[in-house]
Amino acid sequence: MRPRAKTDLTHLRSRVPPSGPDIFATAALSRSSPVLLSTADHYCCRWLVYRGGRNCMAGHGDAIAQKAQDAKKSEDRSDAIAVIGMSCRFPGAPGTAEFWQLLSSGADAIVTAADGRRRGTIDAPADFDAAFFGMSPREAAATDPQQRLVLELGWEALEDAGIVPESLRGEAASVFVGAMNDDYATLLHRAGAPTDTYTATGLQHSMIANRLSYFLGLRGPSLVVDTGQSSSLVAVALAVESLRGGTSRIALAGGVNLVLAEEGSAAMERAGALSPDGRCHTFDARANGYVRGEGGAIVVLKPLAAALADGDRVYCVVRGVATGNDGGGPGLTVPDRAGQEAVLRAACDQAGVHPADVRFVELHGTGTPAGDPVEAQALGTVYGTGRPADKPLLVGSVKTNIGHLEGAAGIAGFVKAALCLRERALPASLNFEAPNPAIPLERLRLKVQTAHAALEPGAGGEPLLAGVSAFGMGGTNCHVVLEETPGGRRRPAGTGRADGCLFSAAPMLLLSARSEHALREQAARLRKHLEDSGADPLDIAYSLATTRTRFEYRAAVPCGDPDRLSSALAGLAAGQTPRGMRIGSTDADGRLTLLFTGQGAQHPGMGRELYTTDPHFAAALDEVLEELHRCGAEGLREVMFTPHQPDQPDLLDRTEHTQPALFALQTALYRTLTAHGTQPHLVLGHSVGEITAAHIAGVLDLPDAARLIPTRAHLMGQLPTGRAMLTVQAAEHDLNDLTRTHGVEIAAVNGPTHCVLSGPRTALQETAQHLHRQGIRHSWLKVSHAFHSALMDPMLDAFRDTLTTLNYQPPTIPLISNLTGHIADPHHLCTPQYWIDHARHTVRFADAIQTAHDQGTTTYLEIGPHPTLTTLLHHTLNNPTTIPTLHRKHPEPETLT
Repeated sequence: MRPRAKTDLTHLRSRVPPSGPDIFATAALSRSSPVLLSTADHYCCRWLVYRGGRNCMAGHGDAIAQKAQDAKKSEDRSDAIAVIGMSCRFPGAPGTAEFWQLLSSGADAIVTAADGRRRGTIDAPADFDAAFFGMSPREAAATDPQQRLVLELGWEALEDAGIVPESLRGEAASVFVGAMNDDYATLLHRAGAPTDTYTATGLQHSMIANRLSYFLGLRGPSLVVDTGQSSSLVAVALAVESLRGGTSRIALAGGVNLVLAEEGSAAMERAGALSPDGRCHTFDARANGYVRGEGGAIVVLKPLAAALADGDRVYCVVRGVATGNDGGGPGLTVPDRAGQEAVLRAACDQAGVHPADVRFVELHGTGTPAGDPVEAQALGTVYGTGRPADKPLLVGSVKTNIGHLEGAAGIAGFVKAALCLRERALPASLNFEAPNPAIPLERLRLKVQTAHAALEPGAGGEPLLAGVSAFGMGGTNCHVVLEETPGGRRRPAGTGRADGCLFSAAPMLLLSARSEHALREQAARLRKHLEDSGADPLDIAYSLATTRTRFEYRAAVPCGDPDRLSSALAGLAAGQTPRGMRIGSTDADGRLTLLFTGQGAQHPGMGRELYTTDPHFAAALDEVLEELHRCGAEGLREVMFTPHQPDQPDLLDRTEHTQPALFALQTALYRTLTAHGTQPHLVLGHSVGEITAAHIAGVLDLPDAARLIPTRAHLMGQLPTGRAMLTVQAAEHDLNDLTRTHGVEIAAVNGPTHCVLSGPRTALQETAQHLHRQGIRHSWLKVSHAFHSALMDPMLDAFRDTLTTLNYQPPTIPLISNLTGHIADPHHLCTPQYWIDHARHTVRFADAIQTAHDQGTTTYLEIGPHPTLTTLLHHTLNNPTTIPTLHRKHPEPETLT
């Protein structure tokens, strides 16, 4: 065998029929910074919950209430169990969607296997992604592929159920798996493989269930059932009883069967059990034995009341289960009619249904001359009695499509029946031409389903009912009664997403995987799914954001425009990073530093798009603007949102408006991000941006910060004009003599060779001429005042008067100071003098960034209307990971998301 080459469960896609949930493609998805994608994850999840829930919760609640009412009508007991997730790997069908397609098209998946025998086989049963499940290649090689397949199926089933597997860790969740073959042990022994610790667990049957429980961290019952060919259906029955008895809150149940060694088939041939022509002729006159098949399936079960309360998608409902044995029958391996009748009646009695109301039964239906007549007689006795002649019990067997899966046969029939109820259709049972002479179908009120047909509900709207049978060679019989989903097959509006709800941000598809290669495969597969299914990308976004595990490698892809989405996914699949997409990896040790932009990043209209699309941002901005209004900064919303008017100065560029507007925007952005999960490790701001940083760090509450900002802005705005600022590409020590000579000051050190000079315009003009002669690059800043220089001195006394009235608290988030370039001393930070010096002295931004780097920062998130600090970071650090919250040239909701 070979380990699965791909580095992630990219083959594990959750499969659902066309009428199932809008998407369940595996959570094998990308890679960006430690917070880049985690922030996107939280933001998109909150947007989707808002879109599909909070703002539309009335519709959502009505849908849930209706489902509960429907459930009440269909059953008044508390023991109904919902099937909320399914996964399978069957011959010709690697998932439930493919399985339904195979069934509904009447396909025959039996092939000639490598040993020359006819059999139902699955693709690449030896392939396995060991690393995904925490196994070394050596351990995986020593582990029965049946164990490995159950790991995959368990993960897929939970994803199909919309359950993040990690959320079950430590929970009373159980695993019941049916299995009867151990061909892999035969192969290893035949090959002379050594026995070691790995084979001790790898070949142990109990580990088929136990390993899944271990991997998922489940604390409920975990056991393997071996009752022969009824094993997997008995596993379902045990899971149901565990849920009813309260030993489990949720259960995974199913079975697995792999045909890996020739010995088993040879023995069955000698016993005359296998069909010479390699077909299962169930209930047909040609019945001459069965054909073997391999595969497996897992279903996720949960009490119906809990499933409805949680808004789960429900395939169908388990109403009754019964198990028993033919003990004392005609022979150890001879089927017994009385034993089968007993479990049929018991299951119906437990379900509280009349057998005549059951519409169809998925047969054990092996196609053997001895077994078929006994099963038919038992069905006729129990289900045929009292049934009108014109409404016979419809019967069929999935074994005619995929073969007899032995230990997994029962779960194959269960999954088929669940899909039939979900789709309200019954596929044809193949290989039937004339009834077995020993089976009087008409008298028994039975009819073999020979064509795909719709299943209509009863005249009185009664829910569809179905039975599933599985009988073991040793006489252990099992029967299950299923009922269609309460309220019928239609998915209630509002349970996954709610149309018409307000968008709170640009929607994104969140992909994640354990490798970049797997991420790109996921993008390709998702693009194909969108093209083939016509699914709504917003529904897909909801499922990916709320029901998928988030792995280390991630991507966030805008999905508001279908054409752009398709192009972006194609680019991602091809190894590109289209505009608007974020790709990165998470790191448990990653640290996030928030950067608050200073004056100069403002632009007319900033925040307007976000205000109209994101309720979190709008509410936060309203609150801050209201507080600023009380403190004298009036009309800021209009100043911020007014577009640029040609040939007219922008009010937003006036200092008395700029500083409070930046504070309002940044505070609202920060609150929006934290509401969606952002948790910074460090904060720092450039010049006036440090006031916002101090506010969010807890140094100043909103009322005090709202007093400080307008006062500072007003006092600075009242200073005489004719002052200027000049950026210079030179080191600080190279400018010291120049500043003394020309009477200007260094206002900011933004990088090792990037400084800003401040002073009277005439003095700076002389300085600029000198720089030009020296060949030193420089440029003028568009400002009205010479900030961070002695020209600020006239406003400092009045500023101090306000500062002394404020209440200061030590920061709850470490803040890196502009004054020192180091983490601020809390005692100094909480004094009026600090903020006097902050307005007057040099901004040591380059030192601050170096400190953030030395503190382990891996990602820098710039909070402001446009990323101006991002460029400055590159002067100090080598290829830092930076993220803007907004960009003046890009749509605000999309950039923030």
